Amino acid sequence: MSRIGKKEITIPAGVTVAINGDKCTVTGPLGTLTKTVNDKLTYNIDGQVLTVVNNNQDPKYNAYHGLYRQIINNMVIGVSKGYEKRLTINGVGYKVSQKGQDLVLNIGFSHPVDVKAVDGITLSCDKNEIIVKGIDKELVGQVALRIRDIKPVEPYHAYGIYYSDETVVRKEVKSGKK
Repeated sequence: MSRIGKKEITIPAGVTVAINGDKCTVTGPLGTLTKTVNDKLTYNIDGQVLTVVNNNQDPKYNAYHGLYRQIINNMVIGVSKGYEKRLTINGVGYKVSQKGQDLVLNIGFSHPVDVKAVDGITLSCDKNEIIVKGIDKELVGQVALRIRDIKPVEPYHAYGIYYSDETVVRKEVKSGKK
């Protein structure tokens, strides 16, 4: 039995969870999320507590047990609080500016790079920091990763784009002495 799957999900006030067959819909103050869940698992909603029960003897459902519990938990947190990822831009002359919903990055290329906003995601910038916000944890992570991959951080001067909480491993520059 999955340790994560056994945990209960507390549903905060103002959030409703509805599971019909293989569709899970979570509605809250920030919006609505719908995802497909495994219909071989049992989902019990008792007041403000949701539990996922694995009744199958097949070992692969132990992994599904924890997976779908965590997916539903992320949906509940997303519609109540939301998710955000912060990216830092570091480099001489590197800057970011906002153009409507989109971002314009000047990061050492011969041309500015436009980052288009995705539905359900809010992009904003503050000096040398990019903030990606949304209610879908998976989508927020994908957009942040796509922005980070535009200019990966290089190990000698730490120029590039990286997560604000990421530790950049720096290499020592050749000294030239023998």
